[in-house]
Amino acid sequence: MKTSDFYYDLPEELIAQDPLEDRSSSRLLTLDKETGEICHDVFRNIKNYLKPGDCLVLNNTKVIPARLIGAKEETGGKVEVLLLKRKQDNVWETLVKPGKKARPGARISFGDGMLTGEVLEVVDEGNRLIRFEYEGIFEEVLDQLGQMPLPPYITHQLKDKNRYQTVYAKYDGSAAAPTAGLHFTEELLQQIREMGVKIAWVTLHVGLGTFRPVKVEDVQEHHMHSEFYRIEEEDARLINETRAAGGRIISVGTTSTRTLESVADEDGTVRAKSGWTDIFIYPGYQFKVIDGLITNFHLPESTLLMLVSALAGRENILHAYEVAVKERYRFFSFGDAMFIH
Repeated sequence: MKTSDFYYDLPEELIAQDPLEDRSSSRLLTLDKETGEICHDVFRNIKNYLKPGDCLVLNNTKVIPARLIGAKEETGGKVEVLLLKRKQDNVWETLVKPGKKARPGARISFGDGMLTGEVLEVVDEGNRLIRFEYEGIFEEVLDQLGQMPLPPYITHQLKDKNRYQTVYAKYDGSAAAPTAGLHFTEELLQQIREMGVKIAWVTLHVGLGTFRPVKVEDVQEHHMHSEFYRIEEEDARLINETRAAGGRIISVGTTSTRTLESVADEDGTVRAKSGWTDIFIYPGYQFKVIDGLITNFHLPESTLLMLVSALAGRENILHAYEVAVKERYRFFSFGDAMFIH
């Protein structure tokens, strides 16, 4: 299987640069994974495709304002630091630009010294371990100084930080939003509950590996970054009960999907646990838990496009993407949605 098998042509103007005013007014393309049949709708009508007894699984991670702009203490040179993973209390694995300014021992000041960081060492792929010093609570300092780490294809400034956050975001830790969830409003979730659809939660802290291009031509040689996940006892039970009763498990986003498939036994029983996953799902993978997926439109040749192709078939997905381009759907993080059922 070649990476180039997952290429499609996307006109640049279809990459959504700004979120819509109303989250649930995005367009919705539905794809039947068995027949390949495609329909067009509006996201707020997602409830018409759900049935009482189904279970919707959402990722309640919260994006931290992980992009920090600072200056080297010695030279005053500008440095951009992106927080990737917390290693210990105040030590983070980071991506630093320009890297050559961040040799071990270098000190960087943010917000006129409100936060300072010292580069400890260079690790995998040129990432830096940085130890931070500050007064008070790190999250509050970050809230004041940090910016949302928008994907590189979004060039517009984000006016409202909360628009790159789901309405149910709860646990700090992501460097990117689980974007399929951005379409839900509180009202829509309430209507879905009232229909008799259960809602279960998982937490997976999304790393920037999500956007990492696949650089090898043989798909199987690509290595995923590991990401931290957690699923609680009551959520695991809700999912298992739904399956036992014949209801569908509908995952919101590729991150929820990867979490569920990571924690399931071979027979699809979901266990409460936490840990790190680097599961890579591509065609040929046999899904153990999920029946349907709500997701956005993904980058050409990306691991996310491979995951949806594993669920619905590569031909079905590439045809649906072709239709979406022709119908001028909006693509990527702030774009429209797709429901594979």
